[in-house]
Amino acid sequence: MQFMLQPCHILLAILIGWANERQQRIIEFQNDQIEALLVKLGKKRVLLTDDQRRVLAVKGHALGRKTLLELTTIVTPDTILRWHRELVAKKWDHTDQRKAVGRPRLRQVIVDSILRFAQENPTWGYDRIQGALANVG
Repeated sequence: MQFMLQPCHILLAILIGWANERQQRIIEFQNDQIEALLVKLGKKRVLLTDDQRRVLAVKGHALGRKTLLELTTIVTPDTILRWHRELVAKKWDHTDQRKAVGRPRLRQVIVDSILRFAQENPTWGYDRIQGALANVG
């Protein structure tokens, strides 16, 4: 069985080539536009919001380092990939859900009482202060 090029295959190849060429021209235009803006900004830093960084990080990670190096970007590819690493780390960071470890803290009233007993009675030891607290509370 031989593969024969049908007219629809040729038409499809022409359309795909045209679309690819058009996309390439759009990318080149965007790169030139970005370069012009960067020249106009000079040494000033571009300040982005968290949402803008998030969008650039997700889309930049999808493109990959090699593609980002070929494109003109307002920040370095390393910065875009670092933003993505920080997003992933923040997603899996559950420190706010951890339970406290160790003994619970003493109430401030008790701490104040201990300090007052110790200052008023410098000869008292730990056991005596503990006994005095048991009698108070």
